[in-house]
Amino acid sequence: MTDVINQNASLIFDLDGTLIDSAKDIQWVANKALSEIGATPISYEEAVSFIGEGAPLFVKKMIVARSIESSKHDFLLEQFLKFYENAVQFTEPYENVVPILEILNSRHELGLCTNKPLKPALKILKHLKLDYFFKCITGGDSSFGRKPDPSPLLNTSASVGDGLCIYVGDSEVDAETAKRADVPFLLFTEGYRKTPIEEIPHTYSFSSFNKLPELVEKILENTNR
Repeated sequence: MTDVINQNASLIFDLDGTLIDSAKDIQWVANKALSEIGATPISYEEAVSFIGEGAPLFVKKMIVARSIESSKHDFLLEQFLKFYENAVQFTEPYENVVPILEILNSRHELGLCTNKPLKPALKILKHLKLDYFFKCITGGDSSFGRKPDPSPLLNTSASVGDGLCIYVGDSEVDAETAKRADVPFLLFTEGYRKTPIEEIPHTYSFSSFNKLPELVEKILENTNR
């Protein structure tokens, strides 16, 4: 029988709502951008509901929610991205993320695939001292496109290693990305999903990062039976 412990996975993570709770910072960025045109701020709940499909779509949803002229999109996106790079004051890793990444990094190859633009992603990862865990970091403004297109996930996995690609995320977009890439999906249930857990396709779900190493090994064991 194959020794599962010695098997490597290309373990790829989403960022916002998966490894880090960043909604308050993203809300702050959105409201700084809106203040540039004198528009009404968005609430925390609205910010959470807009997260997941990248900055351009976040701004588009913000415009619709505040009945702003669509011609303002490019200006608001420019302002959003300008403020985004320095949005690090409220964001924290979820509980036990750091020790679990240390465990996983000793067993597997890790990468990160997010719809967050690359510069803000790198800034927050460095600020939280998480950047060194990942062999490859792909942002939503890469040439591979944005999730749920599977290309950024598959290219990240290929850059990380040749082990079984497993995707870890928190949202409907992440689930669809994994489905299109035909890879196992581990759903973190405490992030920014908008749909009941049972309605989101996933291989396994978890609410505590302490469970993650066990679930990764379970996938590898099931794959090699």
